[in-house]
Amino acid sequence: MTTTKSKKDIKSKISKEEVLNDFRLGWESRHASLMGRKEVFMGKAKFGIFGDGKELAQLAMAKSFQNGDFRSGYYRDQTFMFAIGELSIQGYFAQLYAHTDVNADPASAGRLMNGHFATRMLDEAGKYTKLTDSKNSSSDVSPTAAQMPRLVGLAFASKLFRENKELNKKEFEQYSINGNEVAFGTIGNASTSEGMFYESINAAGVLQIPMLVSIWDDHYGISVPQEFHTTKGSISEVLAGFQRSKDKKGYEILTVRGWDYEALIATYEKAAKVSREEHVPSMVHVLEMTQPQGHSTSGSHERYKSTERLEWEAEYDCLNQFRKYIIKEKIATAEELDEIENNAKKTAKDAKDAAWKAFIGEIKDQQKEALGLLNNLAEESGKTEIAEIAAELKSAMNPLRLDNVKAVKKSLRLVINQEGDAKDKVVNWLKAVMEEGRDRFSSHLYSESEESALKVEVIGAKYSNDPKKVDGREVLQACFDAALDRDPRVFAFGEDVGKIGDVNQAFAGLQDKYGDVRVMDTGIRECTIIGQGIGAALRGLRPIAEIQYLDYLLYAIQILSDDLASLHYRTKGGQKAPLIIRTRGHRLEGVWHSGSPMGMILNSIRGIYVLVPRNMTQAAGFYNTMLQSDDPALIIECLNGYRLKESLPENVGEFTVPLGQVETIREGSDVTIVTYGSMCRVVIDAANNLADHGISCEIIDVQSLLPFDLDYQIVESIKKTNRVIFADEDVPGGATGFMMQKVLEEQKAYRFLDAQPATITSNEHRPAYASDGDYFSKPQTEDVFERVYAMMHEFDPEQYPALY
Repeated sequence: MTTTKSKKDIKSKISKEEVLNDFRLGWESRHASLMGRKEVFMGKAKFGIFGDGKELAQLAMAKSFQNGDFRSGYYRDQTFMFAIGELSIQGYFAQLYAHTDVNADPASAGRLMNGHFATRMLDEAGKYTKLTDSKNSSSDVSPTAAQMPRLVGLAFASKLFRENKELNKKEFEQYSINGNEVAFGTIGNASTSEGMFYESINAAGVLQIPMLVSIWDDHYGISVPQEFHTTKGSISEVLAGFQRSKDKKGYEILTVRGWDYEALIATYEKAAKVSREEHVPSMVHVLEMTQPQGHSTSGSHERYKSTERLEWEAEYDCLNQFRKYIIKEKIATAEELDEIENNAKKTAKDAKDAAWKAFIGEIKDQQKEALGLLNNLAEESGKTEIAEIAAELKSAMNPLRLDNVKAVKKSLRLVINQEGDAKDKVVNWLKAVMEEGRDRFSSHLYSESEESALKVEVIGAKYSNDPKKVDGREVLQACFDAALDRDPRVFAFGEDVGKIGDVNQAFAGLQDKYGDVRVMDTGIRECTIIGQGIGAALRGLRPIAEIQYLDYLLYAIQILSDDLASLHYRTKGGQKAPLIIRTRGHRLEGVWHSGSPMGMILNSIRGIYVLVPRNMTQAAGFYNTMLQSDDPALIIECLNGYRLKESLPENVGEFTVPLGQVETIREGSDVTIVTYGSMCRVVIDAANNLADHGISCEIIDVQSLLPFDLDYQIVESIKKTNRVIFADEDVPGGATGFMMQKVLEEQKAYRFLDAQPATITSNEHRPAYASDGDYFSKPQTEDVFERVYAMMHEFDPEQYPALY
């Protein structure tokens, strides 16, 4: 670990104009923070979290941030974003106010609270812009340390662009120039207590990637001081063992004080140079920072900081120390600095006022429309109550869109039994506003571009007259071979994926064929495997990240949910990460290797497609589909299907399986059974037995859970059978509950039922070990038989007498 002391040549490198520009920008950012807090307390915004106290280090870091570089950071990085020219002060306030115009708040279109920064990496058609010509920031997330796994992926992409010579072509220059880009990460000192931080630090150290991590250390995590967060009270001391040496790889670890201007610049120059030129990770622990307004608008830091600490923070505030430095070095006089500060305050205020005017102006225009319509409705209907509602709406000091909509809906309830032109206009206005609201607040959960997975051309599997019968894993192997050969951006990685070709051999021999830069092993670290994939996908690569078993997805569910699933949504189409997550599950034995937590998955990762093929041919078709799309997907293969024989398609690398399309795998007339994955075979076995008893089952394989039966084909089956059972291996109320809601409520299939709908699931607990444990824990052929038979017994007990 190195403490930066040398400031050699810094004075000669930085002009007076640059120093004073930094001073100006630092104070513009500080006043933006101070004013932002007041805006919250005035009721013009709901919550505020600010970057005051961190300005000087961020100004220094920005000097080493080049075109093509990427940031994955912390919600206090506003000064850095100002300094690299990717955030305006007006845009900063637009986000504080939640302005839903993407031009006002390019980072999130009002979908994220303030301090969550992002640059738009896609054009209006959803295509990547030239990332090497811009300074890039991946979209921030609030969960502590959740920016770290993605940071690993952003830096890892540079390594791939450098080491995979097929990517050193002109056609890929929009993504990288020979992997020269550094991924800059920032995190608060308290958040380094999170496991995601340690896992990410370890992963980057193993991978040896150009990642520069800055730790903003202001001694607290909300109200809790450093001694409760970190061993030895210093994360750089804790991580000292990661410091590289002449004979062992590791990190370049540097420490510097957050108020020392020259040392900060020298430190970031060194760290960035090491990472960029030597392609190794570096870490800058920025000590002695302050947080003048406390953690956020939720409380005051005077409640938990001592008088001595508050006095120290006032003295060592980085901007106060910067002022002293400038005066001491005779760069400017106190009077000149006063003028700069005053101008900075005015600049911030003007930007704030412009942001508010633009935000409230749109809403007041809508309010004006609503008031005109309500006044006409009041006159047409003769309802004085509507006039009163309009008057109340007009008096709102800082109206929101919801105020306009509530007033209109309340008024319409008063004229339910009346008709008229004024009412029609109010109703039409309301429909238009609600549709506009869908775009403002609910669009872009999935891709809406021409590369959407839902728009991929459907190409059927082709077979010879005498197709070759192979193990299911060989179908996948041929599919992955074709994908790797077709596109140098495709690569696969995960635990045991490389040398042995994954535990079920679907990548067998492919590392030897394509090299370990295309098919590679990782450590046991599911969280950062997903982060590695997210970052690489953000940068234009096409990763296939393997999570060895479905149960292990729990290690990564937070990153999947909070980052990947919401990325396209929270940037309103400004960023995408078409990551494919490959895993396997169902029918294995034992508490920790046989879970089917589908309900948890479905409810936590909306924004990622969830595909559940019943065999490896269907899985291969899904891989081909997703590799042509710009959406992320989780593909869950059937664990007991790798050794089952399947026919090898002639076009194994080309055929596609459409998302949201069910397949009827057995026709019948008495009962519709809706299922997926490994349960398909269980249900088919039961249906064969039921046929011997005169019961005809129609079996529908949903194939994908997200999206689910887009054409409403299941309800057509129920119209024929008038009975339905939903079957899977999740706990009661899990994915079967999801499917039931989709079919009965959304497709309105309840209208065609002659019997109570039923579900077949596993027990509440995870499956016990061994064959008996599996038999008594998970649904078996006999369970399906008995449930269907009981339904028919209820319908006609004479024809179908009780079994037991």
